[in-house]
Amino acid sequence: MQNTAVQSNVRLPMPLMIAAFVLLVLGLVLTVPSNPEWWKVIVLGVVQGLTEFLPISSTGHLLIAADLLDYGGSIGGTFEIFIQFGTVISVVAYYFRDLFSQLRAVLGQGETPSATHNARRFWIAVLVAFLPAAIIGLLARDWIKTVLFESPQVIATSLILGGIVFIIVERLPRKAARTADLEQISYGQALGVGIAQTLALIPGVSRSGASIFGGLFAGLSREVATRFSFYLAVPTLGLATLVDLIGSFDQIAPSDWGNLLLGATVAMIVGWLSIDWLLRYVSRNTFIPFGIYRIIAGVIILALVAVGRL
Repeated sequence: MQNTAVQSNVRLPMPLMIAAFVLLVLGLVLTVPSNPEWWKVIVLGVVQGLTEFLPISSTGHLLIAADLLDYGGSIGGTFEIFIQFGTVISVVAYYFRDLFSQLRAVLGQGETPSATHNARRFWIAVLVAFLPAAIIGLLARDWIKTVLFESPQVIATSLILGGIVFIIVERLPRKAARTADLEQISYGQALGVGIAQTLALIPGVSRSGASIFGGLFAGLSREVATRFSFYLAVPTLGLATLVDLIGSFDQIAPSDWGNLLLGATVAMIVGWLSIDWLLRYVSRNTFIPFGIYRIIAGVIILALVAVGRL
């Protein structure tokens, strides 16, 4: 069977490299002259790119980093959500050739009937996994942004509890994975991943961590669960960005667009690099180090709250 859904591209296609460079330069041109905080935008883009695909919560890190930097361009949380779109593009760039091949297959132009069937079945599974978080996120969007996004205590608690869960789960005996091929994920397994991903609506939980461990519990191999989490990021983060952008459009000033573009572009470039690293890491290691890191980060955040720094 042609494994179109799992092949990756270590090299970024030249047109995408040129596009990334142009967007980066454009973002700098639009931001640097008018915004003395332009370097903070770059730092936050790096934070987003590094943490989106690692199971340590990009949203939690981004919100805390913005608070510590005293960044004034949040636009009610829209900046932190919008630059996630950069990491969506990084997934598309990393799997560019495979996604193009799958698109052809979904449209009925696959090399064989089985390739077309497998591609359509795979993307239906992605849709099934996407729906739970999409529905709950849309219904609870305002509450999440106004309550959970404003609480470093929530982020710290989520990081600590998630870290403990990581360590416990990794030390528990687990049955052999039932699914070691991305194209063979069942709709039931996809739904299990999707339900687990809803936990990531709480800042500090980690979308990638929740979906990966949801996949492990559903019987996916570690590598397949990780790759499925990457593909699931495309509709999940893409829709979250679109919905928030539409809902906050009237709050975005013309000068804000440079910040959004620069942050998203930096996140895209760094995110692409972190995908490759994580794929190599999970093939040889457990997530226990991430669990330990989460606990330490959560304790540090609580300490900063206690001394009035957050």
